[in-house]
Amino acid sequence: MASPPPLIAHVIHHLWIGGLENGLINLINRIPEQRYRHAIICMDDFSDFRDRLQRDDVQVIAIHKKTGRDPGAKWRLFKLFRELRPDILHSRNLSGLDALLPAYMAGVKHRIHGEHGRDIDDLDGSNRKLQLLRRLHRPLIDRYIPLSQDLQKYLCTRIGVSPSRITQIYNGVDTDKFLPARDTKPALPTREGFADSHSIIIGTVGRFQAVKDQMNLVEGFIRLLERCPDLAQTVRLVMIGDGPLRETVMQRIAAAGYDGLVWAPGPRNDVEKILPAFDLFILPSLAEGISNTLLEAMACGLPVIATTVGGNPELVADNETGKLIPPADSDALSREIEQYVRDATLRKTHGQAARKRVEEKFSISSMVEQYLAVYDSLSGS
Repeated sequence: MASPPPLIAHVIHHLWIGGLENGLINLINRIPEQRYRHAIICMDDFSDFRDRLQRDDVQVIAIHKKTGRDPGAKWRLFKLFRELRPDILHSRNLSGLDALLPAYMAGVKHRIHGEHGRDIDDLDGSNRKLQLLRRLHRPLIDRYIPLSQDLQKYLCTRIGVSPSRITQIYNGVDTDKFLPARDTKPALPTREGFADSHSIIIGTVGRFQAVKDQMNLVEGFIRLLERCPDLAQTVRLVMIGDGPLRETVMQRIAAAGYDGLVWAPGPRNDVEKILPAFDLFILPSLAEGISNTLLEAMACGLPVIATTVGGNPELVADNETGKLIPPADSDALSREIEQYVRDATLRKTHGQAARKRVEEKFSISSMVEQYLAVYDSLSGS
């Protein structure tokens, strides 16, 4: 009887709506079942986001780690690894480091660690405590996979990882699912009278939290309308997502008197249908790894405005597929929005270039092939 395919245990913080989580689901769904089996281990918990898995043989397990030090969580991980006996551990980000020692002690032979973005308390990578924590775990890791050249540089210069132990892999986007609008833009599934065929839709997709800085987008939008009141007739702002700062952001919009020009419906499962209705995508983050939503917007043929943080400059060709601006600069954001709003030709040219760039450099098939190459090199497949 043939042996089962090697098992990969993926350790993440939680399986909720998010870029890292979406990338993991995309990866697992596209790896042939006869090549690898998978288990997803959540240090915290999971939601119905797991229903996006297209395989019914993937275990999703919650560790329910307490905030701060939790020796019990490491013990539960150790017992779980002894039970599952994975061939490869693939941990991700800061919380995933907790799985490395239990995996080593449990005899997991191969250990990969992925860096997907900056920590919320270490946006520039200068936190020495977190650098030390990563250095202490360095001997337990066989292979690092950072999502951007920026994160690869951080591992080399701040953590002291040899380049020979690093394989940098960009996120990939499903260019068959995320497509530009055809002859006419689709209508937004919003309240009646919010927008019409003459409206120019600008927007973003992301969790309402400090690092995503939707407040800066709102401030830029408000400054645009204060400086150019004529644009209130046409410009509409859409913000997809939920999170702890959503109410604060919405209160700011209402206080400025522009809540009628904003649609913020919370999280959506049909982003691929909503993005083609946009005219301009904006990513105002204070820190990023490689943004899935940015790639999805580019795949939909949208020009983008993004901040010059993390991997954003590796995705956006400035003045070719969009514009790069400093983080937390609402004046600069306001000016770039106005330029796109008033220039339909610029929107079209940059949007077409964005789609082409994604097709050539950031396909999901290329991403899967690169991950498989790393897994195969360790498992001997």
